[in-house]
Amino acid sequence: MKTWTLDTASARAALEIASEYADTTLLNHSVRSYAFGARYAEQHGLAYDAELLYVSALVHDLGLTAPFDSHTLPFEEAGGHVARVLTAGLGWPAARRARAEEVIVLHMRDDVSAAEDVESHLLQVGTSADVSGLRVAEFDPAFTADLLAAYPRGDFGAAFLALVQDQAARKPDCAAAAYVAGGAAARIAANPLERPQG
Repeated sequence: MKTWTLDTASARAALEIASEYADTTLLNHSVRSYAFGARYAEQHGLAYDAELLYVSALVHDLGLTAPFDSHTLPFEEAGGHVARVLTAGLGWPAARRARAEEVIVLHMRDDVSAAEDVESHLLQVGTSADVSGLRVAEFDPAFTADLLAAYPRGDFGAAFLALVQDQAARKPDCAAAAYVAGGAAARIAANPLERPQG
C-alpha cells in the first residue's frame, strides 16, 4: 500500500467531499500533503493517528474554495469547521472532531513540534514540503517522483499563491496575510517541486 492512500470509511468520505469541492490542483495538494507527512512519520518513527491526519489533510484547504470561503474567518478556521461538520456526520466523538479542527487550524500557525501535537506537526511538515519545498530533500527521490506522477502539481504554485494573496487582501489580520508578507511568492517559486522532475 502506498503511503498516500488510506482506506477507511472516514478516509473515503473525506476524499469524496474534497473531490467534490476542490479542483484537481487543490485536491492533489491535499493528498500530497498527507503523503509527505505520513512518510516523514515513517522515517522518524512517529506514532500518529493516520485517519485523523488523512481526514484533516484532505479537507484542510476547503476554506479556500468558494462554498466555504468565510468573509470573516481565516481559511484554515473555516476549513476546521468543515472538518467538524464532516466528522460529526461520520460519527466521530466530540473530542476527535475538535482534534480535526485543531490540526487544520494549527497548520497555519507557528511551528508545532511532534512532541506537542504529532498530527499537527505532520500536517505542517506535509504542507510545507508541498507548498515551499521545506525538507523535500529529506525524502527518497523515488517516493517523491512516484507521488508527483500519481498526483501531479499542474499549476499548483501559482494557483495557491493567488488564493492566499486573495485571502491576505480581504483578511489582513489572518495568517495567510502574514505568510504573503513574509515572502510566500519567493518561497513557492524556489520550491524544487515547481521545477520539472526527472
